[in-house]
Amino acid sequence: MMKKLIQLLIFLGFGVFFIWFSVKDLKPEDVQIIKESVTGILNTKSLLFIFVSIICGAIAHYFRAIRNILMIDPLGYKVRKTTSFYAVMTCYLANLAIPRLGEVLRCTFLQRYDNVPFQKSFGTVVVERVIDLLIFAVLFVLIIFLNQELLADLVINKEKETTLGIWINEKWVWAWGMKYLILSVTLGLVVGLLIFRYIKKIRQPSKKQSKIIGKIKNIIVGLWQGLISIKDLKHPYLFIIYTIGIWVFYYLGTLLCFQAFDFLQHFGPMPAFIVLVVGAIGFMIAQGGLGAYPLIVAGILVLYNVDYAQGLAAGWIGWSAQTIMILLVGFASLILASFLKTENRRVSENG
Repeated sequence: MMKKLIQLLIFLGFGVFFIWFSVKDLKPEDVQIIKESVTGILNTKSLLFIFVSIICGAIAHYFRAIRNILMIDPLGYKVRKTTSFYAVMTCYLANLAIPRLGEVLRCTFLQRYDNVPFQKSFGTVVVERVIDLLIFAVLFVLIIFLNQELLADLVINKEKETTLGIWINEKWVWAWGMKYLILSVTLGLVVGLLIFRYIKKIRQPSKKQSKIIGKIKNIIVGLWQGLISIKDLKHPYLFIIYTIGIWVFYYLGTLLCFQAFDFLQHFGPMPAFIVLVVGAIGFMIAQGGLGAYPLIVAGILVLYNVDYAQGLAAGWIGWSAQTIMILLVGFASLILASFLKTENRRVSENG
């Protein structure tokens, strides 16, 4: 519990820092621009765009839910679409409170309602996160390739003092990044060594092998089965289609949100694409993207000659819309799940 509390405080601390960093240099006229930007969307047309943007976000989460069903199916378990969707939304809801808690609750949810062993479903969640990370990396490289001149101007041109440009060029940011990288590598090596030692003990069990070691073996075996479930997909093409669907609807949600603002409607598809991909970093480094996502959005839009205050307002509204969607649909999922009947959905004994 203490570990979760410390993790929560660290991520919230990042969020508070980014909020402070984004508003510390605002002038009274900037605050006025933000107020005007917010009140500017209080009309039927703009609110409709934001509402449809929220719907797109929910559809993306639904694609994620049915994609996970395909990954669990080779393990010999059938998960209902409603159960999987409720589990996904509960996951995102929990992650707003405590980082990575959602993944645990998601697997607990599937075990509770469709009797999928926790360790097996957790293995599929790990694979899912790896796939998302790989796709993110590919899209990030694609953005760099398609926007070389824009990025060169951001990093090299010191006369164009954009908030994001100054932030990236600060030496302490790079120093912090290196420290974080070194810490991550060290932690990875330590965890890898511990896992290796456990596996070695499991493969060479002694007569005095304790029940704890036996339970650890079952967990590792189940986790491994979940991890390799992707190689036995019965419908790989559906898996690809659902994966594309996730990112397409994420993008549509971002693009439609742009249409709610008069100062963003004239842009083509590229700025929204950059905001989608680079903005995802905000959710990686701060609790629920708090503070970091709006700051990144503002920095990107400044590169397209949008006023920083306007970009900040757009970032906060976009973040708020998706957060409200997660809160509403997440709590609704918790309520509706209470009406689900627990089923034994095991269809084979091969898992």
